[in-house]
Amino acid sequence: MSDLLDLRARVSQLFPALRGDLEALVRIPSVSAPAFDQSHVASSAEAVADLLRGAGLDDVQILTAGESRPAVIARRPAPAGAPTVLLYAHHDVQPPGDRADWSTDPFVPTERDGRLYGRGAADDKAGIIAHLGALRTLGEDLAVGVTVFVEGEEEIGSPFFAEFLAQHADLLRADVIVVADSANWKVGVPGLTTSLRGLVDCEVELTVGSHAIHSGMFGGPVLDAITLLSRLVATLHDDAGDVAVAGLAHAPDPAVDYEEADFRADSGVLDSVALAGTGPISARLWTRPALSVIGFDAPSVALSSNTITPKATAKLSLRIAAGQDPAAALEALRTHLVSHAPFGAQVVVRDGELGRPFQAPVDSAAMRAARAAFEQAWGTPPVDIGIGGSIPFIADLLEVFPDAAILVTGVEDPDSRAHGADESVHLGELEKVVLAEALLLAALAEQN
Repeated sequence: MSDLLDLRARVSQLFPALRGDLEALVRIPSVSAPAFDQSHVASSAEAVADLLRGAGLDDVQILTAGESRPAVIARRPAPAGAPTVLLYAHHDVQPPGDRADWSTDPFVPTERDGRLYGRGAADDKAGIIAHLGALRTLGEDLAVGVTVFVEGEEEIGSPFFAEFLAQHADLLRADVIVVADSANWKVGVPGLTTSLRGLVDCEVELTVGSHAIHSGMFGGPVLDAITLLSRLVATLHDDAGDVAVAGLAHAPDPAVDYEEADFRADSGVLDSVALAGTGPISARLWTRPALSVIGFDAPSVALSSNTITPKATAKLSLRIAAGQDPAAALEALRTHLVSHAPFGAQVVVRDGELGRPFQAPVDSAAMRAARAAFEQAWGTPPVDIGIGGSIPFIADLLEVFPDAAILVTGVEDPDSRAHGADESVHLGELEKVVLAEALLLAALAEQN
């Protein structure tokens, strides 16, 4: 207990400076999407490298592979007989979206009611601070080898991750991998992520004619592409809202459920809107497929004219359960779309991103150490949770390092609004995350 009290005191003393470092990182608009200035991503990598050098890691490099965004790798060798722990986070962020949707400037960190608001404050610059804080807290008492890997393109799907791993595998090899890019159950209750849905996306293009035609002269016998594509999209779910694509897998229902009132409050769904699907809400979120239309190309209202639109395109995002092969899921979705083409319209499916799901062993030595560390930091046991979103690179890590134990942790909570306007991190929870990671690194050293 004295070690816990000592580490808690150290974290409390260090936290104001850590918060200042987080604010400085949030001020850098490191959006990795191609339409944005990539010099900011480079500046962000430099800032992260400086912070890690200041934390006592002398071997710090900014590296790329192929056309990847810059990543930071910082290393401290393991003492004899001790394991090496890889600490992952990412320094790139999502685009801010419409400034009008934010209460304050997305790149000016602002505190309100114990939360720090700003793009990347939670996802995932707080993850960088968790690693940095644990290293500062332990200082010379750090008894494991550490490699900190801070990626620069996670928010665009890590397109060069496999190439980066192949090129720099010797630098990244580790016994335990801690991925700080997930969430906790809620404020005051930690979570350990044991499953992640995979991701399949594609574009479906529907065509009814070779060119636009006058809606008055030809309307009636010919339905426009927007109407027909809407009818096609409507076949993707049944009347209850469950995904209606044949051949998609379900994983077992989670042990914990998500109360409907909590889900409604966390998601912001309107009171009048019925929730889609059947079964426990946690299963609908974590262990069953989910399918969304995330983009639609058609004439805008402002540019519309009295013509029958000959072509329309939708982008679909399919989240798949653990145990589902992404390529098989894409083929099932393609088969459904082509076979349900309404009125004989031409349907073409263009492949997009494939990301494998993840299922962690729930009782490994590393997981037991993490459970104990989280319970000490929060004073309550962690909840095993799934995440409806995807972290596809975890499967790549397991392929290259099959013997490594992977722990998926995070700093977000249901109010963090990652990827949305008014993204934020709860500062009190971030302080607990720092303490939990310091306790975890200490515990991993004692396992050998």
